[in-house]
Amino acid sequence: MDWAEKYRPRRLEEVAGNAPAIRRMYEWAVSWTRDSRPLILYGKPGTGKTSSAHALAADMHWDVVELNASDQRTKAVIEKIAGLSSTTGSLTGASRKLILLDEADNLQGTADRGGARAILDVVARSLQPIILIANDLYGLSPELRAKCEPVQFRALQARSIGSRLRFICASEHVHCSDAAIRELAEDARGDMRQAITMLYASAIGRLELDEPEVQVSRKDERSSIFDMISAVFGHKSADELVRISYEVDETPDTIQQWIEANIHHIHNHDRVTRGYRCLSRADEYIGYTYRQQHYTLWRYATALMLLGVSHAAAGCGIHARIATPERWKRMAGYRKQKSLRSGFMTRLATMLHMPQRTLREGYMGLISVLVDHDPIGAVEDFGMDADELNLIIHDKARAQDVLKRVAVIEDERQKLIRQQEKEREKNAKKKGKVQEELRTVPDRSPGAGNQATLDGF
Repeated sequence: MDWAEKYRPRRLEEVAGNAPAIRRMYEWAVSWTRDSRPLILYGKPGTGKTSSAHALAADMHWDVVELNASDQRTKAVIEKIAGLSSTTGSLTGASRKLILLDEADNLQGTADRGGARAILDVVARSLQPIILIANDLYGLSPELRAKCEPVQFRALQARSIGSRLRFICASEHVHCSDAAIRELAEDARGDMRQAITMLYASAIGRLELDEPEVQVSRKDERSSIFDMISAVFGHKSADELVRISYEVDETPDTIQQWIEANIHHIHNHDRVTRGYRCLSRADEYIGYTYRQQHYTLWRYATALMLLGVSHAAAGCGIHARIATPERWKRMAGYRKQKSLRSGFMTRLATMLHMPQRTLREGYMGLISVLVDHDPIGAVEDFGMDADELNLIIHDKARAQDVLKRVAVIEDERQKLIRQQEKEREKNAKKKGKVQEELRTVPDRSPGAGNQATLDGF
């Protein structure tokens, strides 16, 4: 068995590092009530987020219902699995069920369409504890972040990783030198899973492990497009720029779009003109490449745009956020709008039992007026999110405000339902107690004593 799985922490006390985060998780679980907010565990991969969640469930004797990125997380799937589990009890006798959604910041594309909205619904009406796991906290929607309590997992220190590696070596009867442990712990860069995997690969077929035998397998450290843009506008030599361009997994036309999106960082007008001249000349070579299929021309395009713009920038540097190509933003917006419109029209046509064409050509005007007049009722009736509501009323700020008000109304409704349930339970207990007292009171009705005397006689 892979050591990363074999030595996965089974209890919270076995989790290495991140003591403040572990303490907050435990305190949250011990004091959990139906009014408690879900947790969001966020941080870099390999810091123990998922393992800690499972360890917490084991310590609290809770069942775990998990959905991760390998599952199709559509609205229907989330409502069927997580939604149903969050409102029902455990079949195994466990006190509670932990709803665990791994890689919650990875809800993307049409496969997960509606998943984010479904998560909000599950969080709003859940009767069970919920933990969301994400690498990027801001990859989650603002509405979801507002309803949850964030808990950060930081990259592990080398000494914490080294201590765990020594324990594994002792358990596997492998003698590993301090130098080898140190190299593995430092090269893992805060990723415990990566460190254990490298130790496992190095120790295969060996009982002794020293620094020369350590097989370090770093994660892909090739230069990114962001490294290239920083280099173009920074103080890099021509050879260094060419080397970085070979490491970046992008075609010259894509690189050109990134450079064009950031050329505004050059503040001198003449230098900006010179940079655009180099980009336009590079664009000609890119056009020749696609028209004539002479891909050797790409090297000229790359050299022109990198070296030419770098010379024009004169090391001005980038002192703000690196911008993405504006063309990409527009295309992404068009695709999102098309997908949003198609999905909403399909759902609305199904709910109203009519063809989409009939709905679009004959009734959308009337529906738009009704939605604009009562957006809160429309959101509740049609289950719209902020994007879908904005598609109808064309007011993003108002759509977001309406969704916030709907969330407040839903919270108040859930609180009222829970209060009514408590009142019913209280009345049922009171009624049962009165009936029990009535059964224990002796019958003092007229003739009861005479009947007892006759029975005795």
